[in-house]
Parts: sequence; structure tokens; C-alpha cells
Amino acid sequence: MENYQPYFDANRLSWNKRTGVHKDSAFYDLEGFKKGMSSLTTIELNELGDVKGKSLLHLQCHFGMDTMSWEREGAIVTGVDLSDEAIKLANEIKNEIKSSAEFICCNVYDLKKHLDKKFDIVFTSYGTIGWLPDLDCWAGIISHFLKPGGIFYIADFHPALWMMDDNLEKIKYNYFNKEVITEEISGTYSDRNAPIKSIEHGWNHPFSEIFNALIQYQLQVIQFNEFPFSPFNCFNNLEKGTDEMWRIKGMDEKMPMMYSIKAVKRP
Repeated sequence: MENYQPYFDANRLSWNKRTGVHKDSAFYDLEGFKKGMSSLTTIELNELGDVKGKSLLHLQCHFGMDTMSWEREGAIVTGVDLSDEAIKLANEIKNEIKSSAEFICCNVYDLKKHLDKKFDIVFTSYGTIGWLPDLDCWAGIISHFLKPGGIFYIADFHPALWMMDDNLEKIKYNYFNKEVITEEISGTYSDRNAPIKSIEHGWNHPFSEIFNALIQYQLQVIQFNEFPFSPFNCFNNLEKGTDEMWRIKGMDEKMPMMYSIKAVKRP
């Protein structure tokens, strides 16, 4: 793999800044979570199903609300994230609510150096793989940590959505993973006026890249869904429907906004 470390270092610093804003935002509602509210959406809850008694590895977990929400659903959970500030906060929340979750601060690609377990489920969701340049390496990590017959599940924003400009009005970026996308960002999706600025680096991934990476590592896709809405108001130019989901204004559901994949590791 080429040297992506400078990109990862910049992204870690950016997510450290974001964490400081996110923890106090209405978007995350951390106080509600501490009182028992789940941060999971109906999409992943319905599609992943019963996790009681199962071991679950959460890749790119941010500060662990989803990780600990899966624990409340009965899973035995481990969360991993690049941001040291996010993992520090996850451990503070864990101690406050008396969670048994385990949190690891490292790059997903380096996880074998930090963890020696196999899991029933590997989970990741919403704005994760765009921070990773190489999905073959990512799929190899997933396969390594899954038990034979174990389930991998991802819910994420649609590759077509990442082609669009900030107002979701016209195509700006390449659908294919041709090059790193480097941008200076101000604020964050939970507070666009937050007084933070960062340089961030991301990569777009077409479905061919996603599926072929999974297939290469014996991960058999058993479910694939696409959705014309988002559970989160984290983009410009969205409106809320009666179903509590967010859609692009004036688009009449012509544009996909998210997808989910469930795969099983072949023995």
C-alpha cells in the first residue's frame, strides 16, 4: 500500500476537532443516550436483527454511541476508531453508564496489531469507508476478524451521493476511486457554524470496488438494499418526511441516498 499516513494523520486531527463539537450537539444528543436512548436507526436494527449474546466488532465507531447501543441490544461489543479524542470520550461515557464495551484507538488497517479475537458480527455505518483509500485491505480486516459463518453489515451513504456538490444540485466528484479528494472544511455536519477548520482527505468508492473487495475475501453478499432517504440531517438542502427520514428537496426520491449490505463469511 502506498504511504497514506500523512492523510490519516490529518484526518485524525480533524476528527479530534469534530469530537469536541459533536459531543455537545443536538445531532448526537449524548445526554439522551446516557439516559437510555438508542442511537441506532430502524434500518440497521431491522436488517441486522437479533444480536443477543453475539460478539460484535464496530469499525470506525467515533465515540461509541452506536457501539454501546448494540450492547444495550444484547451484544458483547468492541469499538475501534482512529481519533484518540473520540476513544477517550467513548471510555468516559462507558464508565459513566457502566458499560462493558471495549474501545481501541487505531487505524482500521492496523487492527491486527491491537486485537486478537474473532467475532460473530462486524458492523460499520454512515460515513465510514470514504475515509479509507484501499477497500481490499478493509475487506481483509473484516474477514480476518469474522468467525466462519459470521455476519458483516454496513449501512452507509450511497456512492452516487458522494458525487454531488455541497448543495446536492450537480455532479462535482468522480464516481470512481481515481484520486484522493482533499478539502478544507469549516464546521461539521452536526453544526455547520462550529468554529473549527480542518484539511480532510477522502476517497470515493463505486459499488464494483465495494462488492469485489468483499467477494475477494470470502464474504458472500446475502442482502443489498438502496434507499432514497437518509436517517440523518447531515447534508445541505434536505427536508424531513412524515416517516422522520430526510430527503433531497425537489428531487422526488429520484436520487439514492444510502445503501446497506449484509454478507456472511463462507467457512
